[in-house]
Amino acid sequence: MDTRTKEAIRYLGYGSHAVDDHTLALVESSFAELDQIAGKRIIYRIFDVSFKEADRLQIGKLDIISKNLGKNLAGCQSAVILGATLGAGVDMLLRKYTLTDMARVVTLQACAAAMLEEYLDECQQNIGKKLEKERLYLRPRFSPGYGDFPIEHQKMILRMLDTAKTIGLTMTDSSMLTPTKSVTAVIGVSRSKEPCHMKGCEACDKKDCIYRRCP
Repeated sequence: MDTRTKEAIRYLGYGSHAVDDHTLALVESSFAELDQIAGKRIIYRIFDVSFKEADRLQIGKLDIISKNLGKNLAGCQSAVILGATLGAGVDMLLRKYTLTDMARVVTLQACAAAMLEEYLDECQQNIGKKLEKERLYLRPRFSPGYGDFPIEHQKMILRMLDTAKTIGLTMTDSSMLTPTKSVTAVIGVSRSKEPCHMKGCEACDKKDCIYRRCP
């Protein structure tokens, strides 16, 4: 079983329980459909980071008050700001099944989430390899809505990256991204290499890490 299949099953709430053959087949066929229609796109830029206080910082035009993000970016002089999406085709596929097959809708949602995370991991690895040539290293991804990093900051992130034009990513008045299978994130850039898990705090067992964004 590959990593993204395991992640999709985790999103479906199976935890440590064995998945039945029917569900596994549904996951596999859902990924097959998503692979056909997903339009993966990403845009990122690197901005200077300055701290006004331990929990107040500036990243480009982003003026942020967040203890969790401040802790995550401690020691960073710059940060990657990114936006990524699987494209509008995924939303169309979900709407297609909404009236006829809710089991597939739920499975597609889980598979799309796993696909987006896999894509972000790959992109982060590529960005990290480029920066390591300059002896710069990445911290874990940190998105608006994590911890005390307000989700409302997505609006400025989209403006900073001009995502509507670059990757077709916009936002509703309620701060929901469109297409829905999309994400914005901040990744700290540091001159010191920290043993941080790329996927972030949810996937890491080190509960006493000084960069941990949540309990």
